[in-house]
Amino acid sequence: MPRQYQHPILPQTAHDEDALQSFVISMRGHISANLTPGNRQAFERDVAPTYKKSNGRAPANRHEVRRAMLRHPFHQSWSALIRTTQEMIWDSPGHSALRQIDALNAAAKPKRKTSGTLKLDPSVKIPPYLSAVDIHCMPGNFHQEVAVEDDVYAAAVYDRGAYIYIMGGMGPLGDALGQMLVDYTKTTFPDLAPKRILDMGCGIGGGTLPFVDAFPDAEVHGIDVSAPMLRYGHARAEALGRKMHFTQMNAESTSFPDASFDLVMTHIVVHETSQKALRNILKECRRLLKPGGVTLHCETPMYDARLSPFDQSQTDWDTYFNNEPFVGPMHGLDADALMREAGFADDELANGDLPLYVPGVDDGEKGDDYRHRIGGYLSILGARRRP
Repeated sequence: MPRQYQHPILPQTAHDEDALQSFVISMRGHISANLTPGNRQAFERDVAPTYKKSNGRAPANRHEVRRAMLRHPFHQSWSALIRTTQEMIWDSPGHSALRQIDALNAAAKPKRKTSGTLKLDPSVKIPPYLSAVDIHCMPGNFHQEVAVEDDVYAAAVYDRGAYIYIMGGMGPLGDALGQMLVDYTKTTFPDLAPKRILDMGCGIGGGTLPFVDAFPDAEVHGIDVSAPMLRYGHARAEALGRKMHFTQMNAESTSFPDASFDLVMTHIVVHETSQKALRNILKECRRLLKPGGVTLHCETPMYDARLSPFDQSQTDWDTYFNNEPFVGPMHGLDADALMREAGFADDELANGDLPLYVPGVDDGEKGDDYRHRIGGYLSILGARRRP
């Protein structure tokens, strides 16, 4: 597992904090590798036969699988462990960030090293689908502020917590999704040479900064409703020597003019919005695209025939037990229909799959750009506006 990059804004850990975080990472790895497969065994050996005996048929969808699995003691124990470790993910980073919050806030003040910008708008309201629930069980969600001004607490917790959550699987900079989407963009649209790029729900910019490197002539923007995320993201980008423009806006209705961008994207964002908000965001993407421009939304896999009812139920666990109420409903939608509702024609659709990989470590032979493929895929909701 690669060590997280120690940029100047990252909260530093005391001995006990580091020990707790290392334990949580190890515990999540143990559960994933050694316990999670037991769910399938319990389903195939006990749950499915019992269900068929009682109902005369196999479970027909993820909802029936979920309700049946909830009665099985192994699944109950597994679920309790996952939920407990999920809450522990944020515990130690929260203590670390709060202990040094004044220093973090001071370090995050704009330095203007790369001509990147930060524009905050206090009138932007946190939408109800974010304010009503602590997503991923992160206390206070992505927008909580604990200081009087210039606060970065939520973002500092998220930066370290997300690394623990993924067990370092997104690389030292947490930018694997951005790297994957860069590769997908260049492979799928080789003629696209974007001059203006927008990342909606950019957070701290982990998925955005690879586009700064991949398209050095482009003006790269990131928007989010969370002021702490934008403050921290701007300071982080500056510390990493990347020029990016962070602005506080709601992706459902931005203040950018029509046809402002050549590429509009999100990284694992749209499943954290309501269905109404999702449709508004996709319509806004179409409005913002220049002729010939591309919109790409990287998501965990949509539910389709490739995923059995059992596999769907495993992903759908987050809907009910990980404070992700929009995961199941969103992933059950028709991707083509969503893009058509947003105003894209059939010949403009570009929905597809994105193979999963993680950034590899330079082993002296394959080089720094080596990619280690780990199997599986993400879904791409995409479209290219006609020239």
